[in-house]
Amino acid sequence: MTMPITEDQVAALRALLAGDFEEHKRLRALLDRDGARAGYLALIEAGCFEAVDRRFPKGTVPADVIGFVAEARAQSEDLGEELDPRAAERIIRAVLGDGSIDGMDDKTRFATELALLGVLAADGHLDGARLDEFMDQVRALAETWVS
Repeated sequence: MTMPITEDQVAALRALLAGDFEEHKRLRALLDRDGARAGYLALIEAGCFEAVDRRFPKGTVPADVIGFVAEARAQSEDLGEELDPRAAERIIRAVLGDGSIDGMDDKTRFATELALLGVLAADGHLDGARLDEFMDQVRALAETWVS
């Protein structure tokens, strides 16, 4: 069954990445009621994939990934508690083609992808037109995954 990615799903994730947390919360609540959660989760996954792919060059070694995750967790106490280092490292390495996330529970995977996406978006200075371009690419990727 094909499930399109909607403008509302894109708007919710864009609001989050732009730092408009109240708008994200409002839009996210609408998605839950509309049963559009699967498309939104596909956007998060595609966003994390795209952001990791942009941030880490080919040939990235595990020590670089470990260092990045440690620096990300050190940015704030909340992020330090929220971002599971082992899950984050596994996800990044899997995107880079070195490892797998097989067996990782969905709750941990999506929470980690969302936290990584936020860190990577801030790290990549995604705002304005750059954020729009990023969201266009993420949407296109997510649509291939849900079709």
